[in-house]
Amino acid sequence: MGFYLHKSVAVGPFRFNLSGAGVGMSVGVRGLRVGTGPRGNYVRMGRGGVYYQHTFHSPAAPRSVPSVTPRLLPSPQLPDRTHAPLQEIESGNAAQIADSSSEQLLAELRDKRGAISLTPFVAIGSILLTLLAAAMLPGWALLLLTIAAAIAIVAARRRDILRKTTVILYDFTPDVEEAYRTFTQWADALTSCGRMWHVAAEGRVYDRKYHAGATSLLQRNATTVRSASPPFVRTNVPVLSIAAGRQTLYFLPDHLLVYDGPAIGAVSYSSIDLAVARQRFIEDGGVPGDATVVDYTWRYVNKSGGPDRRFNNNPRIPICLYDELHFRTASGLNEVLQVSRSGIGEGFAAAVRHLGTIAT
Repeated sequence: MGFYLHKSVAVGPFRFNLSGAGVGMSVGVRGLRVGTGPRGNYVRMGRGGVYYQHTFHSPAAPRSVPSVTPRLLPSPQLPDRTHAPLQEIESGNAAQIADSSSEQLLAELRDKRGAISLTPFVAIGSILLTLLAAAMLPGWALLLLTIAAAIAIVAARRRDILRKTTVILYDFTPDVEEAYRTFTQWADALTSCGRMWHVAAEGRVYDRKYHAGATSLLQRNATTVRSASPPFVRTNVPVLSIAAGRQTLYFLPDHLLVYDGPAIGAVSYSSIDLAVARQRFIEDGGVPGDATVVDYTWRYVNKSGGPDRRFNNNPRIPICLYDELHFRTASGLNEVLQVSRSGIGEGFAAAVRHLGTIAT
């Protein structure tokens, strides 16, 4: 996603400008703009504003192969008695995921998100008025009314955007700038992984011979990681977005935002317990191109770990080394992500922890 610290953010016809003197706002079109003094929905300020762009390479990290017995996806063909019921790994209500340092930001985001949109009412009213007037007005008047209705809908839409959008401008001190630059470096490494999964549930295996020798089963779904700001939020820095089941995580420089439908949560990085583990995973769904294959097993194994000869259809299956990131907070965040490239997780977690020590 790269590291960009823009000096301005546009919201509709308005532009919020960041300078050493503070925050200003201007409105207009190219070549003709009218400005005013410090103003905005929500502004986070520091000192030393810059515009910076650089391309980073994914950092390398030492590799070690854990000795734990690998995990596996559940098979619908096998009886349930061979493993324990899968236990959901699920966060609490996003509205409850918060800490004291996030109250001001959350209040602003929730207030803006809860604002009633005028566009649907204006659109329905304009259409009904135009239909009622169609039989009573001459053609030229009806055309003018239609144009006016379209202008009213566009104006209502712009007003909704302005009313519901939160503007966050960051002006970093040098140490925070360097920390967030490092975070975006590791975020780029994370987005470049061949595959990422959200782990929804886990269960213990009772009879390993039916599950390729695995000790536990995972229920996981492919997910996406990208650079994207939260809905109705405009900021002057890149924001990492990770889909985690029904929730979406947004990594701002000073807060992690958690969106779950209409509910919004926010926590500082210092309150997040981010654990990373390298896990051996029995991959029967196709090996990603950047995955490290550390061993092989069979669909059905005997007590010594070799192939069980009693089964005719008993293919050899690769065992991959993946990273798992487990996000927890005391307020209810509980999400597990699995990435195909081993060695990325610990660097990313270290960058998040470092933000928690200085971005307060």
